[in-house]
Amino acid sequence: MANVVSLDPSGTDARRVELMQRIVALRIEHRDLDNVLERLCYQPDYDAMQLTRLKRRKLLLKDQIAWLERSLEPDTRA
Repeated sequence: MANVVSLDPSGTDARRVELMQRIVALRIEHRDLDNVLERLCYQPDYDAMQLTRLKRRKLLLKDQIAWLERSLEPDTRA
C-alpha cells in the first residue's frame, strides 16, 4: 500500500481554495443583484425601500469580496 503524502499539511491550500470559491459565489451574487437593480429601476412603481436594501447588500458584497481578496494575498512590506 502506497503512503499518501499531503502536499500541504497545514491545510493552507484547502483554505485558499475555500476562499476562492467564496469569492466566486459572492461575485455571482453581486452580478445578479446588479441585474435585479437595473430591472427594478425601470419599473414605474418600484419600491424605494427595496431598492435601497438591494444597493446596500451589493455594497456589502463588494466589501466582502475585497476583504477576502486581501486575505488571499500575502503581506508585502514596502
